[in-house]
Amino acid sequence: MKKTVLVFAAAAFALISSSTCYAAEHGSMTMPMEHGGQMAHKSSVAHEEVVDGLKVTFKIMNMKEQMKGKGMPKEMKDTDHIMVEFKDLKTGKTIAEGQVKVKVVGPDKSEQVKELAGMGSMGSMGGHFGADFNFSKKGKYGVMAKFKLAEKKEGSVKFWYEVK
Repeated sequence: MKKTVLVFAAAAFALISSSTCYAAEHGSMTMPMEHGGQMAHKSSVAHEEVVDGLKVTFKIMNMKEQMKGKGMPKEMKDTDHIMVEFKDLKTGKTIAEGQVKVKVVGPDKSEQVKELAGMGSMGSMGGHFGADFNFSKKGKYGVMAKFKLAEKKEGSVKFWYEVK
């Protein structure tokens, strides 16, 4: 009897895993924001500019809104997720390999510096770099990014982001 239950459980796991992978690859399910938990992908464009033939788009997603009803862990200090997308204007191709470092200076002059993780080709959320930052205080935040992408494209972007 135990053997039958184990075989059934293994078969069910395999079926669920394969259908989940298929759905993720074809963008028909919510993708992980924190690169782990499932949630809807709601973000707004915070800044967009062209740097040396690249369209650079910054999106900021409030994690508290994303976690409504799911219970945001109290020990979690970062409040927002920054995503950066790079698109070559000539080819229309998204560039998702390289290094991106972001520095955020808060209204109180506190600094946060992080290397953004490359998300590669993760279905509907693929083709960007991302990391979590703390935007808990109201006011203006200075966001500065330096990037060195796989296709030998380098540059930097600076902008203000206001939390009301």
